[in-house]
Amino acid sequence: MEPRFVGPGPYRATRLWNEIIELFRAGMPLRKHRCHFKTYERCFKASEAVDCLHELLGSNQNFGPEVTRNQTVKLLKKFLKNHVIEDIKGRWGKEDFQDDGKLYRFPPSSPLKPYPKKPSCRKEVIKFPDWNEPKAGTSQEHIPVKSVTTSSEMWYKRHSIAIGEVPACKHVFRRELTQTNIEEIWKSMTLAQLQKVLGLDSLDEVLDTKLVNSTYIVQNAYNVNKQGIVILEDKSKELPHWILSAMKCLANWPSYSYLKQATYSGFERDVFKTIVDYFGQMKEPLLTFNFFDVFVSVLGLLQKHSKAVEALQISCLLLPPENRKALQLLVRMMAKISCNKDLPPLSESVRTRTLMVQAFSRCILCSKDEMDLDELLSAKLVSFLMDNYQEILSVPSTLKSSIEEHIVHLQRVQIKYAGAEMGAAFTPPSFCHQISTDEFEYQKATGSQEPLAALLEEIAMNKEISVKEKKKKLKQFQKSYPEVYRVRFPTPETEAVLFAEKSKQKPPILMWALKKPFQPFHRTRSFRM
Repeated sequence: MEPRFVGPGPYRATRLWNEIIELFRAGMPLRKHRCHFKTYERCFKASEAVDCLHELLGSNQNFGPEVTRNQTVKLLKKFLKNHVIEDIKGRWGKEDFQDDGKLYRFPPSSPLKPYPKKPSCRKEVIKFPDWNEPKAGTSQEHIPVKSVTTSSEMWYKRHSIAIGEVPACKHVFRRELTQTNIEEIWKSMTLAQLQKVLGLDSLDEVLDTKLVNSTYIVQNAYNVNKQGIVILEDKSKELPHWILSAMKCLANWPSYSYLKQATYSGFERDVFKTIVDYFGQMKEPLLTFNFFDVFVSVLGLLQKHSKAVEALQISCLLLPPENRKALQLLVRMMAKISCNKDLPPLSESVRTRTLMVQAFSRCILCSKDEMDLDELLSAKLVSFLMDNYQEILSVPSTLKSSIEEHIVHLQRVQIKYAGAEMGAAFTPPSFCHQISTDEFEYQKATGSQEPLAALLEEIAMNKEISVKEKKKKLKQFQKSYPEVYRVRFPTPETEAVLFAEKSKQKPPILMWALKKPFQPFHRTRSFRM
């Protein structure tokens, strides 16, 4: 069985769990083993299972070579607990699997997890200020009105089509956008961009949009210092001073000012343990339980580096400001420690980078309900964060610029034509649906040809211009848009019908002469001198 890449989308963790179970059952060699003078068919040693599953996870593009043997053992413990495997006596349900020579086997059928049914989340309809609502203290009568009338001939010369009289229009002022309006615009356009990057038809399956706080997004985008770190309005939510000092100590080792004082052997390990203990006792991970499915979906984009970075940029904007700031400081410290060759080893047996991932992955990402792939998924995400933290934890400039331009557009004076509804002039940002290339080409062709066909029909049916002028315009149109012209006039006969009526009005030349009887030739007298 070939491994499949599990892309972004709903229930990605469940799909990965089922994928690994199927691959493990198909790839694990089963042999005859003896234990306590008894022979057991189709079973395997615990150490053999660790070897097989570790190799399988390392070569799988959904996980990669960062998976450690220790993480593999933890996954096999969960396999035993969930009856994916059992010991040779049929016992299961406990996480007492060890990397040893104990014998295990597969039950007749390893249970695959069903996809959970989430309650449907209704999309929020964001209410924008009404275009027709005047400013406070301004009556509708005082809005300047300017009537504009343009003749068909002048309009035709400008746009090659006569559309009749242009109706009267007036300027309409939009009420000033409130802070709430601006925050809701930020939320709507941010979520729309996230859905587009993830390539999903809807965010409902990975995110309850009602849990997204629009105020948090705006604060994370604007309340930042020169380094891009969030500035909290509520200072009581800052990290404790002693934790910040400990993080700065290891991040800037050995140049931190505290190190000028006398230190003892193993000082750096004690400082590191203090930081690990503080973040380990948090009740909720920094990426929050509510956004677990979103970040797991982003993991499906890691093969497309730029898209993964953009998706994480946007997803991290949704976090509470205190979580975002703590994440910025923690990941920056982890990255600096991993690259610091002057810092003594923080573990005897584990490389510094691997230690960073193992120590902080669960305080960054985990599920509220105990998930069987939590550790593997969080480790992969944390590794990517460490490698790209400067980009990911900065405000996405393109998104910020587009939202600001959109807000400025909404605050401009608009022009309203008589009989037109201003409410239809602006549609709130909505989620887009991806279409195929063929459908796009079809829409592009029909979208441009319909107005051209209308223009051609207007020229053909216009009785106010002369035949000579009409022929001239038709010839110009045929030269510019031959395909549209060919549809309307497939043969010369169909084109000749336009001028047939006026041709009939002309009398045939010398027809009267043909109706007279034949006259014989008479010699006439010549005039000669």
